[in-house]
Amino acid sequence: MRYDVVTIFPEYLEPLKLSLLGKAREKGLVDLHLHDLREYTFDRHRTVDDTPYGGGAGMVMKAEPWGLALDEVLAASPLKAAEDATEGAKSEGAEPEADTRPLLIVPSPAGAVFDQAMAYKLAEEKHIVFAPARYEGIDERVLDCAQESFRVMPVSLGDYVLYGGEVAVMAMIEAITRLIPGAMGNPASLEEESHTGGLLEYPVYTKPAVWRDREVPEVLLSGNHGAIARWRRDRQIERTLERRPDLLEAYPVEQWDKKDRRFLAERGVHFANPAKAAQKKAKKNPAPQTDSVAQADTAQPEAARPNTVQPDTAQSNTAQPNTVQTQPES
Repeated sequence: MRYDVVTIFPEYLEPLKLSLLGKAREKGLVDLHLHDLREYTFDRHRTVDDTPYGGGAGMVMKAEPWGLALDEVLAASPLKAAEDATEGAKSEGAEPEADTRPLLIVPSPAGAVFDQAMAYKLAEEKHIVFAPARYEGIDERVLDCAQESFRVMPVSLGDYVLYGGEVAVMAMIEAITRLIPGAMGNPASLEEESHTGGLLEYPVYTKPAVWRDREVPEVLLSGNHGAIARWRRDRQIERTLERRPDLLEAYPVEQWDKKDRRFLAERGVHFANPAKAAQKKAKKNPAPQTDSVAQADTAQPEAARPNTVQPDTAQSNTAQPNTVQTQPES
């Protein structure tokens, strides 16, 4: 994976050379290049911003420094050869297999929200370029022009605003890099962490077994791997229910086993059974009648027709396959 970051504060990203990410660089798994945007200016003050057209508060980052910087990054891209090959295939009438342009991520509160699923997808990229803006943002023409050579993707860390995009870049690079094969010391640690399976991670403990009169849960000392696995699964469900109920509602209902359902039911959460819901719906809505019967039915006066509108109480009792219903504990 090659990362290129264009920024007015390259020193801001020095921590990316530390810890496991630094080791990933030493192993050759990650190639990080930092570019000072001010190196692409020509005035004595190395100006990278100017007042906005149309008026308004703040400053806007100038187009030309960004254009020059991105041109240089594109020229050095490891995907450039692949792009040239794609152009050759087009000239011969062959259909290219995929878009080989580098990915340009622009941190922005107006972008798609970054999450673990996106991190997994981005970990499959070969070259990602980051354009962290400052002030009121980058002249929009830069992004319009960049789409000719890059796949432009505005991304947000969440519904809040920072001084600049460097913090977002650091967070994304770390989240992406740890998913690259070989970047983690123990790959198994990725399997049960928060968000990987749709639930939050269970609590963890280490030595000593008793600390300030607080004991490690007894089951973790039992050596019973089945019981430990069940305890951890229950804690995942419990923690997700308490802290992120939205994740619980989005969890595929078919992946809850009997023990999961029992554990949730004890806490007032009930999931509709898809099979039973389908049977109940079939009974209430029998198969369509034949044309002759249907015609005879439509020929009846309106007053004689049976009332087909279901009462509200019946509708409320209809089970929905993916609905989470919470009930207060008695």
